[in-house]
Amino acid sequence: MGHLKHRDLNATRERLRDQVAHALRAALISGELRPGEVYSAPVLAEDFGISATPVREAMLDLAREGLVEPVRNKGFRVTEVNERDLDQYTEIRALIEIPMIGRITRSAARADLEALRPVAEEIVRAARDHDLIGYLEADRQFHLDLLGLSGNDRLVETVGDLRKRSRLYGLTALDERGELIPSAEEHLELLDLMLAGEAKAAEKCMAKHLGHVRSLWARSGTAAKSGT
Repeated sequence: MGHLKHRDLNATRERLRDQVAHALRAALISGELRPGEVYSAPVLAEDFGISATPVREAMLDLAREGLVEPVRNKGFRVTEVNERDLDQYTEIRALIEIPMIGRITRSAARADLEALRPVAEEIVRAARDHDLIGYLEADRQFHLDLLGLSGNDRLVETVGDLRKRSRLYGLTALDERGELIPSAEEHLELLDLMLAGEAKAAEKCMAKHLGHVRSLWARSGTAAKSGT
C-alpha cells in the first residue's frame, strides 16, 4: 500500500500494540485511512515494517471503539459515519452533558475545577500547534474528567463511548483553516463560568460548544452522504 506516513514504532513488545493503535488513530484523523475502505493487517504491517500480529490486535482494539469493523477474510473496513449518526450522537451528548454541567457547577469543589485548567490550556496549545492527536486526547481528558466530578462512572463511560464513535475524521482540513482554535478556547470559557458559579451560563456554553463541534463535522465534508 505504501501510503501511510512513516511513524516510529520502535517500541517494546508489550507496548507495540498500543503504539500501532495510536498510529492508526492518527491515520484515521488525518484521512490517510479513508471511511468505507477495507485495509488488511498484513499490508498495513508491511507499511509499518512489523509483523501482522500487533497490527491485527490494534485493529481489534479500534473495532471495539467503533472506528473500524472486521470484514471476513479481507481485513477491516473504516467505519462510515453519516449525518444522521452525528445528529443522534450530538443529541444524546446534549441530553447528558448540558444538565450535568449545571449540576457539577453547583456541587464541585473549586479546587477540583481549577485542576482542569492545565488540560483546557493544553487543548488550546495543541490546536495552535496543529497537534491533532494531542488536541483530541486533551479534549477527551478534559470532558471526561469534568464529567467524572459527578461521581457517576457509568455516565462517564457512556459519553466516552459516544465520543469514540463520533471521532472527527479528516480533522486536518479543519485544522488548516484554523477552525479548531475557537472550539478549543471554549473549554477555558466553560471552566471560568463554572468557577464563577454561573450554572445556567455554563450550561449555555456547553450547548454552544456541542453545537460548534457538530458544525465542524458539517464543514469537514468527510461524513458519508448515505442515510441522510
